[in-house]
Amino acid sequence: MQRAILALMMIGLLGGGEVTADDDPPTFVTRSLTPAVAYRLAHATQDACRARDYQVTVAVVDRAGLPQVALRDQLAGNFTWDIALAKARTAAGFRQPTLDLGRAMVDRPELGVLHQVDDMMMVGGGVPIEYQGVVIGAVGVSGAPTPQADHDCARAGLEAVADALLF
Repeated sequence: MQRAILALMMIGLLGGGEVTADDDPPTFVTRSLTPAVAYRLAHATQDACRARDYQVTVAVVDRAGLPQVALRDQLAGNFTWDIALAKARTAAGFRQPTLDLGRAMVDRPELGVLHQVDDMMMVGGGVPIEYQGVVIGAVGVSGAPTPQADHDCARAGLEAVADALLF
């Protein structure tokens, strides 16, 4: 039934007027991070942290903030799981590093209300993943001694898989 109505609208026989090339299409296309690259990124990030003697959790999310891969070192705290995921989701949602967002919160107190939003973490360790200038996901790290160290591990992981993201 809906297809028939849509077809009638398209040929102009039923309200809604003429459909022209200028009308917005009913769908859009997005790019997504593949599971294979998400897996490589998670391992590369974990390896970067281990090389610095950090026991961490690494979470990789897609552009919508949905988890694709999560790895927790055996000595990483149980809380690092939720924090890494929150950092990744925040970086994906805001499309910028959480380290920058945390600094912005200090400079702009009116943004303090964002700390009350569930599943948001405005401290270093979440970094967006870009492909051809578009954010397609994010990586989050928790468990290093400082937010800067979490951020540095995430950046090192991204650099390790840069070959997959440069095409």
